[in-house]
Amino acid sequence: MRTIVHMPIETGRSPARSHQRARAAVAALFLTNGALFANLLPRFPEIKASLGLENATYGVAVAAFPAGAIAAGLFAAALIRRFGSAPVAVVGTLGTSIGILLAGVSPSVGLFAAALFLGGAMDAITDVAQNAHALRVQRGYGRSILNSFHAVWSIGAVIGGSMAAGAIALDLPLGLHLGISAVLFAVVSLIALRYCLPGADRPEDAVAADGAELSNSIRIRVGSRTIGVLAALVLIAIAGTLVEDAGNSWATLYLGSGLGAPAALAATGYIAMVGAQFIGRMLGDRLVDRFGQRAVARAGGVVVALGMGVALALPTVPGTVVGFALAGLGVATLVPAAMSEADNLPGLRHGTGLTVVSWLMRLSFLLSPPLVGLVADATSLRLGLLVIPLAGLAVVVLARVLPTRRTAG
Repeated sequence: MRTIVHMPIETGRSPARSHQRARAAVAALFLTNGALFANLLPRFPEIKASLGLENATYGVAVAAFPAGAIAAGLFAAALIRRFGSAPVAVVGTLGTSIGILLAGVSPSVGLFAAALFLGGAMDAITDVAQNAHALRVQRGYGRSILNSFHAVWSIGAVIGGSMAAGAIALDLPLGLHLGISAVLFAVVSLIALRYCLPGADRPEDAVAADGAELSNSIRIRVGSRTIGVLAALVLIAIAGTLVEDAGNSWATLYLGSGLGAPAALAATGYIAMVGAQFIGRMLGDRLVDRFGQRAVARAGGVVVALGMGVALALPTVPGTVVGFALAGLGVATLVPAAMSEADNLPGLRHGTGLTVVSWLMRLSFLLSPPLVGLVADATSLRLGLLVIPLAGLAVVVLARVLPTRRTAG
């Protein structure tokens, strides 16, 4: 098995003050992006009940959000090149807030799905644009800071989930709660725009950030081994996002309707998952440097499989909350690992492997809600959530394509 060696990119120089301000601004955009959708997730059971949806119908409707993300991801790079990453990120944030607000107040399942599709489309554009601007700021720093932005995203998700739990406890109407969230984070994003780096982005800022360059980048022959490794990396990323999406879409519903937890307490399953994922991201770089990508990924798969496996085998409210937390901890480094290694595969142009992984992993967000919903309607939601420990076991097997050491001095 190959071992990839990456040298650190420290330069020893201090970043310009403009880049320091821009780093704080981009962090604010990541926090906002994490918080907006997280304000809606814990209130999904309330929406499901008010619209009288069965599990399968609910799963299909919720899948509209990733469907919108897949549809719009192709246009993100062109928008960034035309208007610049920071303005596109902020406009996307405003669109996301509107879509989420409309989803919360929609009177029918059709309008609910349409609003989620809009929110997902705008969220995908925001995601690509804020990452593109983060990479621009990173070049000014001369060292890696991208992981810190994704950790801030997790903080935003915890904040958003906590806001939703507080709104449920206070019995705030959905429209009022999501209206407050939309206005608050729209203002944050507009203020952040003022401190982002000015001027147009260089073309390479948006290349391979999403699926926009896919058709232009895959033009060379690659060996069957490279294709096999790339397929395994795609499956690792899908396993990570599948676990994350199961927590997003079903944790609150399972704790509430399946285990009888009060509404405010049921929201803690999602919060625990995202909070543990944040901790995993903060510790991930050190663990990978010390033990290697393969060992960290395998350990994460074991944590996911055992954590949620035990929680589903012995269902209690505290044990299930802990199980979702362990699942979030276990998948924290999977998607970055898959993307990083895909970008270094031999025979592929720079960015091609990353593009393939980032594009195809969105399928799990599209397909897993209907799949879990169908299993839940046929049997029970408890059995439907077995996809989480099964995904962990898949990672244990597939992690052999990852290197044993990530960095070397």
